[in-house]
Order: sequence, then structure tokens, then C-alpha cells
Amino acid sequence: MTDTVQKETLGFQTEVSKLLHLMIHSLYSNPEIFLRELISNASDAADKLRFEALTHADWLSEDPELKIWIDVDKEAKTITLRDNGIGMSRQEVIDNLGTIARSGTSEFVKNLTGDQKKDAQLIGQFGVGFYSAFVVAQKVEVYTRRAGVAASEAVKWESEGEGAFTVESIDKAERGTTIVLHLRPTQEEFADAFRLKNIIHKYAEHIAIPVCMKAQKWNDEGKEEVGDYEAVNKAAALWTRPRNEISEEEYQGFYKHIAHDYENPLAWNHNKVEGKLEYTSLLFVPKRAPHDLYQRDGVRGLKLYVQRVFIMDDAEQFLPMYLRFVKGIVDSNDLPLNVSRELLQSGKVVDSMKSALTRRVLDMLTSMADSKAEDYAACWAQFGNVLKEGVAEDQSNQDKVLKLLRFASTLSGDAVESVALADYVARMKEGQEKIYYLTAENFTAASQSPHLEVFRKKGVEVLLLTDRLDEWLMTHLTEFDGKQFQHIAKGDLDLGSLSSEEDKKAEEQLQETSQPLVERLQKILADKVQAVKATQRLTDSPACLVRSQYDLGAAMRQLLEASGQKLPESKPTLEINPSHPLVARLSNTNDDARFETLALIVLDQATLAEGSALADPAAYVKRLNSLLMELV
Repeated sequence: MTDTVQKETLGFQTEVSKLLHLMIHSLYSNPEIFLRELISNASDAADKLRFEALTHADWLSEDPELKIWIDVDKEAKTITLRDNGIGMSRQEVIDNLGTIARSGTSEFVKNLTGDQKKDAQLIGQFGVGFYSAFVVAQKVEVYTRRAGVAASEAVKWESEGEGAFTVESIDKAERGTTIVLHLRPTQEEFADAFRLKNIIHKYAEHIAIPVCMKAQKWNDEGKEEVGDYEAVNKAAALWTRPRNEISEEEYQGFYKHIAHDYENPLAWNHNKVEGKLEYTSLLFVPKRAPHDLYQRDGVRGLKLYVQRVFIMDDAEQFLPMYLRFVKGIVDSNDLPLNVSRELLQSGKVVDSMKSALTRRVLDMLTSMADSKAEDYAACWAQFGNVLKEGVAEDQSNQDKVLKLLRFASTLSGDAVESVALADYVARMKEGQEKIYYLTAENFTAASQSPHLEVFRKKGVEVLLLTDRLDEWLMTHLTEFDGKQFQHIAKGDLDLGSLSSEEDKKAEEQLQETSQPLVERLQKILADKVQAVKATQRLTDSPACLVRSQYDLGAAMRQLLEASGQKLPESKPTLEINPSHPLVARLSNTNDDARFETLALIVLDQATLAEGSALADPAAYVKRLNSLLMELV
């Protein structure tokens, strides 16, 4: 002990009592955060010592193995955290522990210039982490000695967080800082070594130096004994290691740990960015969807670390909503967190990282689709509908998302969505100028639609879109690879160069010869359809309904009706096939009542073929039964 012990009582700068009261009761949502903050500060102290040792090698050489030690005294209800980092001088103690929102690390970084600033691997922007100790402690004692100063120049800082603190000079043999927390009666649950070890695993598993606690074991009498210190954390983040040194099994095991999944991921991407922004990302595509995938307000996001210190589980700001199924971590050197480090603030840094990470995920999916078709098929089956949201939500990456979409088609022959738009365009018929598609409630309804008949006749592939989301999806698409999309059940059928001159002449002749029948049907069905016209789009069916180009399709209409929304007024066009026997019989019917019955049946059948519900099913059954009775 020095001959002259300097002890003084000082008041906190700023209205600290109010701020500490706010922190204790409001700022931190989870009391266990205090340990993360103190370990983070200790890790910073080790980083600063390493940096300053570049010019003062003797500061580190006397005790080169940097560690953090934590002890628990259940009887005294105290937690002691000790490090052998840089330590603090008397003035630094007053400056750093006596001023809310002032950080020694922040000042350290501020004073660096040039390459020093890049080389200082410090968190630095958090000024109140130390004060989180008062969330669980009614009194805090700090014993510290700065590297390079005499043992007699060590300092003790003490406060109960009530507006004042004391500072006195002490003797301390080793450099570094020791913090003693005297727990509040309501927080004595933390005076438990097992509890603290779990917190360390959660928040500090991957910081760069060992966090050590005494081993606990049981003797033959069943009593707990305390052994030597041992590292609780791994002290080496997997994502900080070079990729060529990490095995496939290690990546898979790490994914299972962070995602709590028992299956291996389909793909992963490990990347380190250096330059203006410095961060590391490790992203995984799961093999199966979580139960809450379609709950857009559900828990999602990446695990966020800052300098290997865990910050939050679900940082949703780094990926767009349509990539919410992606798991992984992002570890950054510098991020704009709020004062409690529990909320990530928006800004240019976060936006830039989000943009880069989004492109990286899309590139990973594209690579999987190109080189591992089976894996991508499994991915699409699980997450395809979510990816479709990106077409509307992410205009900047729409082209990348479009290349990832998969559809069933008339060429695929089954309901499996395996056709990429690029594949469709590559095998378009000579003279085909548009990408043709059809939406329906299910694959059977789509594949049996009368609208496909002319396309089958000409050997033209049509995409079959059967998810309820598909019709919404197509409202946000106009073209792909310079080819316009056309819904074959909406608007006039435009086959472009696929229609020969003979086809066009036959169409004109058909319109002329069918005009009397068309006018007669139009008179009967005036209140139910927009118009009636003869068409060549049908080869096997008597009639079909065609919606306006900008009208809602059957699937979207059903979706809106189910949600209780009022549908806009609209009427379809009834297109008839004059060469069909039923339409020919209709044309030859002179009895007006019978004509009306047959006309309504033809309309109802076209409505059913479209996938829509009949306005009056009972009337349709009655009309159909009357015709069947004539055959008996």
C-alpha cells in the first residue's frame, strides 16, 4: 500500500442517478445482458493491450496469455470478473466510469489515425455497457492497474449507482481490471456458476480470448467441489477461420447448432468483406421450412455478432422478407446499435450490408439451381412461394429472383414445378413472341382447361400456375428476357407469327358464318356476359370464358371472396366453338325455351371449366336433369 492513499468522492457527470435508474428498470430487457457487456469490455481491454504492445512490447511480455476469469461466491452473493488487459489509470477511471455514454474504447479509437484505425479491432461505440452491472448489482467495485505503470498507481473505484462514486489509490501486483458485483437481493439467481456458464455459451462463445471459470465436480459424498480454472468458451469463432481449413462436417454441425435443426443444410456461403465495410457472413439454406414460414410477423433474421460478441438472435434488418428462411450469422466490426446494444439502428451501413447479403444469398441459390438441380428442387418445394414475394418486393434484384422461379407446364406433364423461365424461352417455337401462361386453382384444373386446346394443336408450351400467390405474382411481371407474358384466358388470343394466313382467313369466315348464333346467344346471356364470340382457340370443348386483360382471374377472385372483400363488377366474354356438336345442336334449335336452357348450360359448364363457382348451382342441376330425363 502506498504511504499516501488518495481517496476522493466524486459526483457522476450528467444526471447519472436518473440515467442509472432508467438503465436498471427500462434499458435492458434481459438482466443477463450484464455479463455480455462486461466480458465485451474485458475483451476490448485485451485488444487494446495487443495494439499498444506493438510499441511497448514489455507491457505484454510480462503476462502474455490474455484471459478473462469469472468467480462466483454463493454465500457472499458476489460475482468477480477479472482480466489482464490494458487496465486503466486514475484519470481514465474517472473519465470512463464517471461519465455516462463515454467509452474508453471510443476515445482510444478516436485518437488513432491512418492504418492504426483499421488495425484496431475494437467495438468502441458502446459507452454504457459497464453500467449494465447495476442492473443486477447494488454495489460495484473496480480494481484496476494500467499496463506500464507501477503497482502503487493502481486504482479502486466504487459506487452504489446513486449519483456518486469514490476513487482511491491502491496497490495491485498485476495489470488489468477486476470488477466485483454485489448482487441485488432480487438478482441472486446469478450467483450460480452453472447459470453463468450458460450465459457465456450464449453470448461469448466466439470471442477471441478464453473466458475461464473453475471446474465443478462432485466428490464421493455427493458434495460439490471446485477445481482448477478451465475455458468455458471455444475462444475461436468458426466463421473467422479460413474456409479451406473448415470441413464440410464442421459447417453442417455449426448450422445445426445455430438453427436447432437435425438435418444438414442444402447449401452455405462463407464470406469475408474487407474495405470500407468490414464484416464476415456465414449463410445457410435449410432443407425444410419452419412451421412459421408464412407468418410474416414471425421470428426471423440472422444472428448478429460484433467482434465475435453475440448481440441478438434475430437481426431481421440484414435480409429482405422474402429471404426470411435463410439462417446464419453476420459478424461486423462496427454497427449502429442503440445504447443497450439490443436493437440495431437503421442507416447506410446496415442498408449496404443488407444489399450485399441479399445478392450473396441469391447468387448462392442460383449456383445451387445450376449445379445441384435436385437440391434446388427440394429448396423450391419448401421455399418457392416465399421467393415469389421477392418479384414484387425487391425491384433491384427482380431479374435474379425471376431466374430462380420454377413452374409446371404442359411440357412437364405433371404438377412438379421444374420449368425455369430461361428454359421455357430457350425452347420457344419459331415465331413465338410471348411467354404463355394459365392460372388455375390446381394442376388438374389447369391441365384440363379448354384454353390449352389450340396451344396443344400447335405444339406450344404453356406455363401452368396453380398457387394462389401466382396470379398476384403475375401482376408484377411484364416480361422476361425481352418476351412479354400473356395469360391465355385473358384478352384476345394473340398467337402472332404462330397463326398462318390460312388461320386468319378461317377466323374471319368463322366470325361471319357464326354471327346469327352469336347474336341469339348475346340476347339470352346479356346480363351474364360481356359479349359472345366465335373462336378458333377451342378444338374439343364447346365454349370457354375469357376475362378482360386487366380483370381478376378465378383464383384471385376466390381468394378475395374468401377474405370477405367485395369484388369489382366485371363480366367475362363467352367464346364458342361452332364446330362442336353441342354448339351445332344449339344453333339448330328453334324452340326459344330449349335454346335458353342449352345456352345457360353451356355458360355454366364454361364457368365450371374456368374453376369458378356457379351463382346458382341448383338451377344448373335442374336444367341438366331435365335434359337427362329426355334420354330416359
